[in-house]
Amino acid sequence: MPNLPRTRNRSRDFDIVLWGATGFTGQLVADYLVRNYLHRGGNPTKLRLALAGRNEEKLKALAQEIGASELPILIGDSFDGASLDAIASRAEVVISAVGPYAKYGHELVAACVRNATDYCDLTGESNFIRDMIDAHHETARSNGTRIVHCCGYDSIPSDLGTLMVQEAMKKRYGAYASEVKMAAEAKGGASGGTIASMINMFDEIKANPSVRKVLGNPYALNPKGVRGPDKSDQTGVRFDQDFDKWTAPFVMAAINTRVVRRSHALMGLPWGKDFRYSEVMSTGKGPKGLVRAVTMTGGLAGFVGLVAFPLTRPMIEKRLPAPGEGPDKEARESGFFKTRLIALGDGHEVRGIVEGYQDPGYGATAIMLSEAALCLALDGADLRSEGGVITPAVAMGMRLIERLRDAGMKFEIEGERDEVGDPVRSDADVERPQLVR
Repeated sequence: MPNLPRTRNRSRDFDIVLWGATGFTGQLVADYLVRNYLHRGGNPTKLRLALAGRNEEKLKALAQEIGASELPILIGDSFDGASLDAIASRAEVVISAVGPYAKYGHELVAACVRNATDYCDLTGESNFIRDMIDAHHETARSNGTRIVHCCGYDSIPSDLGTLMVQEAMKKRYGAYASEVKMAAEAKGGASGGTIASMINMFDEIKANPSVRKVLGNPYALNPKGVRGPDKSDQTGVRFDQDFDKWTAPFVMAAINTRVVRRSHALMGLPWGKDFRYSEVMSTGKGPKGLVRAVTMTGGLAGFVGLVAFPLTRPMIEKRLPAPGEGPDKEARESGFFKTRLIALGDGHEVRGIVEGYQDPGYGATAIMLSEAALCLALDGADLRSEGGVITPAVAMGMRLIERLRDAGMKFEIEGERDEVGDPVRSDADVERPQLVR
């Protein structure tokens, strides 16, 4: 066991260990890290990376395929705590790309907490996160371990976007907003891993009805007893006056809103006890926007019903990607997401945009997850966050926003310009890191 609390001096064998490197998203993360932090010309970072998983042959084949056969290979099992201790104890940060996390993630988080090893993943499973909070938050807080879930499309654009518009609101008007609203636009595909996580969640509900209460609780991830005025997420079609567009339910609001509220709670409720946060899917203006909203709402309800119903689930599963499968390179590169945020308070408003230029759940998520791990590993000693089961905004805050801007994502406040009149930190002149696989 290391001396506690943890000092972050890069004295361990590896900066980052990527657990689950041979999975669909794991391969994208491995490729991104190798291309941009090992092999990219002119990059001064000497990243110490290792690939980890349960199948040595597959890991070696991946290392060969991405042109990094020299990478160390670590072997472990998701249910073998001793093997995970051996991996976590050698790492500054562990990235977990193995889901469903409620099924495979418990022991790895426990190993990271035991060894005071920072951790990040891309889970969107609020029941799993609640379990990790209950089991490990206090220990992680005492030994300085940062356990950071939701470091992909769920929930970095929401969490860091809210932080960005709130800081802009305070800078402009001297006070934080009492409400932030988010409207999402996105184009992307689904992987077998995401589908497996969704199906596993239905199985969890069936096996343990208390899971349904967690999933339906708008403050499910808050510290016990800390709540606010928010109710259930939007379930129908609405026209939003602030966005001036028709809106439909956003499937990821179920996790994103909880993460933003946990950030607010862990920061000590700086935005006020009555702070409100909501998310929707933007479908556009006029009759076409209304039709899209109705179609999207009906399609989402129908899909959930078919997956949840035992007689129709096998039929749906046969038509969906299997674990390890996902959108191809062309589909990933044609994807995008645009997250619009409005901060409202005392008659003032601030508008912001978070935008990515890859398939949100895979191409863009690989960038976000990688940069979150790099932030923890390479900037960790300079971050002011304490340990615990915390959120991206609490753990890394504006420093991660800076990294993601440098990686080609847009984090922009409407109307905020620098001394030469250009939008602040526009991505236009940024050399985007490569994501090729």
